Amino acid sequence: MNTRDLDKAALRGEPSYIWRAGQERRLHMILSAASDHLAGRVLENGCGIGMYLEHLTPHVRSIFGLEYDPQRAQQAHGRNPHVVIAAGEELPFENQAFDSILSHEVLEHVMDDRYSVEEMIRVLQPGGVILLFVPNRGYPFETHGFYWHKRYYFGNIPLINYLPSRWRNRLAPHVRVYSTGDLERLFKHLPITVIQKQIIFGAYDNIISRFPALGNLMRSLLQWMEKTPLKVFGLSHFWVIRKN
Repeated sequence: MNTRDLDKAALRGEPSYIWRAGQERRLHMILSAASDHLAGRVLENGCGIGMYLEHLTPHVRSIFGLEYDPQRAQQAHGRNPHVVIAAGEELPFENQAFDSILSHEVLEHVMDDRYSVEEMIRVLQPGGVILLFVPNRGYPFETHGFYWHKRYYFGNIPLINYLPSRWRNRLAPHVRVYSTGDLERLFKHLPITVIQKQIIFGAYDNIISRFPALGNLMRSLLQWMEKTPLKVFGLSHFWVIRKN
């Protein structure tokens, strides 16, 4: 990556560029969790270059994408014409405009995650759902890189998220990470009910592409761990949150 790309990766993360098993698995989770809501209006809040927009389109009545970065929004527009450029803290939509909202690994990057959550609830109809993926603090690697002496290093860095918060946030000030308790505090006193909580591991497609036997074994083992107490070490939280 050049310096500009590294800066963007640090501030906004890297969207899905290739549709593989990991994305397909999450799509099935979304469809299973929100099947009763996808017949209405859907918002992907933070759509990146539009991969999930494209793959959700056949399953919904109408879908809109919101993206903060103009270059990525332009790419997403090629996959779906209903893409707007705006920040998650100021959604340019009327109250109760959507039946469901997908926020996929985005909330950790916004300037104010509480305002962003409040905005999603504002534009959601009563009974509608937020489908939320965010990084889990229990995962042994920080997947968004880190800063050292004001220089950014991209990659999966071990054990940073296990440090005390004041140290962890000095190394990774550009991205949040959430424990279950953090998410519970984030949604506290809001008119919602959490109807599903899950911690999931990744699909490890990159490892499988290089070492198929090892990668597939690793995927099977780690995804089996989702059914055990060892799920606390999973990659991401997946919450389904209903507006009261």
